[in-house]
Amino acid sequence: MLYLAEELAVGGAVVALLYAALLIRQVLSRSPGTARMQELADYVRQGADAFLRREYLTIAPVAIVLAIIIGLVVRPYGLVALGFLIGGGFSAAAGYIGMGMTVRSSARAAEAGRSGMAAALMVAFQGGSVLGMAVPGLALLGLSLFYLWTQSPDAIIGFGFGASLIAMFIRVGGGIYTKAADLGADIAGKVEEGIPEDDPRNAGVIADNVGDNVGDCAGMGADVYESYIVTALAAILLGTFLFRGAPQYVAYPLAVGGMGIIASIVGGFAVRGAKSGKAMAALNRGLYLATAVAVVLDVALALTVFSADGAMAWAMAASSVLGLVVVVVIETVTDYFTSYRFSPVKSIAEASQTGSATNFLTGFAVGLKSVAPILLILVVAIGVSYSLGYRASPVSCAGAGICDAGVYATAITTMSMLSLTGIILSIDAFGPITDNANGIVEMANVEGVREVTDELDAIGNTTKATTKGFAIGSAALASLSLFIAYQQEVGIDYVALGKVAPQYVLTDPVLLIGLLVGGLLPFYFSSFLIGAVGRAGFKMVNEIRRQFREIPGLREGKARPDYGRCVDISTGAALRELIAPGVLAIATPLAVGVVLGPVALGGVLIGSVVSGLFLALLMANAGAAWDNAKKYIETGQYGGKGTPTHAAAVSGDTVGDPFKDTAGPSINSLIKVLNTISIVFVFLFVLLHA
Repeated sequence: MLYLAEELAVGGAVVALLYAALLIRQVLSRSPGTARMQELADYVRQGADAFLRREYLTIAPVAIVLAIIIGLVVRPYGLVALGFLIGGGFSAAAGYIGMGMTVRSSARAAEAGRSGMAAALMVAFQGGSVLGMAVPGLALLGLSLFYLWTQSPDAIIGFGFGASLIAMFIRVGGGIYTKAADLGADIAGKVEEGIPEDDPRNAGVIADNVGDNVGDCAGMGADVYESYIVTALAAILLGTFLFRGAPQYVAYPLAVGGMGIIASIVGGFAVRGAKSGKAMAALNRGLYLATAVAVVLDVALALTVFSADGAMAWAMAASSVLGLVVVVVIETVTDYFTSYRFSPVKSIAEASQTGSATNFLTGFAVGLKSVAPILLILVVAIGVSYSLGYRASPVSCAGAGICDAGVYATAITTMSMLSLTGIILSIDAFGPITDNANGIVEMANVEGVREVTDELDAIGNTTKATTKGFAIGSAALASLSLFIAYQQEVGIDYVALGKVAPQYVLTDPVLLIGLLVGGLLPFYFSSFLIGAVGRAGFKMVNEIRRQFREIPGLREGKARPDYGRCVDISTGAALRELIAPGVLAIATPLAVGVVLGPVALGGVLIGSVVSGLFLALLMANAGAAWDNAKKYIETGQYGGKGTPTHAAAVSGDTVGDPFKDTAGPSINSLIKVLNTISIVFVFLFVLLHA
């Protein structure tokens, strides 16, 4: 059974990568447009490539030093460190592959817009699907082969830590880059100069378009890749620790991932025939079909893998279906709070009529309100999945401890959610492609296409927001499973040393200290990121002002701005600002574990999930709502562009940008880094305090 599931996982991964290669060929066969459109696309591609190269060269020494430390300290010596390096390398590759394709798709999507909405959406979706297929393909292939080779839970913990740490750096760096450029271009261009978004006279527009790719493509690709890895890792660890390594429990999560890839490919074929005003319906068709196919495949898989235990087979089938339902519900709720088709975003646009203050307050209130329904969804998912496992395996649930099968069922629900990464990430990467296509249309002065790309751009903002909700929700559920795995590892290590395993009780002051420290971390971590965007944005605004002031004929469109200078400002700021949040994420769990011990560190892990989940959802949803309120006004509502109402909405968007694209989505990476580094070094902490 172990090898059957491994074959399904590896087979699904290979299919995903082959399909991604086919999509690359199809997209690149499309016309890239006029010479001017190609020139602009090349500027963006070169800037994105240069940034990622510099970022990877900055991260590499940190990764090498950590690998050496892990190799010397963590058993099995060398193998965990190797897993760390391979996991990190695949994470970097996932980001680069996706970004490399999106920067080559934008001009082709813009050119396809001449033929109408359906053609433009198809090119953008196919370009995004390269990232959508590459991420689960690389994740499943790397994790399955590495586990098959090592047969070591400890080694794959290193794999997960490498994926999490590198993804956090890519997400943070890309987030700072993109929002510094966006903020500067909006304030100095749209607000102060009164020129359109993506106007070629604005020196910040190329940096802004580069940022869409390094933040929303490379950053999100690495982020979802590590979510996928960590979720599968948590389920594998629970199968190993709770069921004594029974093959079906260890391998089943990987097979679920393989089924999700097939379902995502089938769902992608339904994204066709988009019409003006109904383009979102085409993307939703793909998601719904992928979900339906995954339901059938997952039920069949569970009944096959657990055929010897009918109750457990149906419990695993139901847990898988529950995860798929959670994806659709989270997507629907996030769409409601972030799309200008619905009242929350319209209320922000209406509030903009009385200025920036009411825009800010209404947008923040929408973000706060949006957290509640998503939290309720996750509460139901945890409760129902746990109950399914509990009822299916009463023997393993006997006694006062945690039910083995109940916790495992929750992990399977989370893995089922992540199994739809292919279609979810394809829809997400569609967003930055259409954003860049819109910019190219404006800068190249392409006639008759702006209406198409404007609508796709607005839809892209919503799809990016729904993917962030999906990533944040899955991170919270995965972290619950990782915490149980951490507890199990602590108990095993205590017993191995001849000691009694510790208890995690709220009356223990050490645990309470850990909870408070963990609750603080997402807030303090976010302060670094938002502050970094503010500092870099300050430099960007002043540089764009300087160019308008000092370059003769720039305002009149008779001279070209120095785009490269703004690219350099964003690049330098992003790389400088990586250090502080990275040190915070790595040093805090190490310090708490060494000084206060594994119980306090357990408190840190739970505290960071509770506060981080709320903060991340608030920022991601509020930011997207502010952005789409601005776009709603730009359709002509409340006076349209160039009015005080529009200026207030632009100000709200600039506040929301670092919320939704820098700090918010980086929190789920922080949470997973805290969990994986804690498990990697857990024996050291136990040894010091047992």
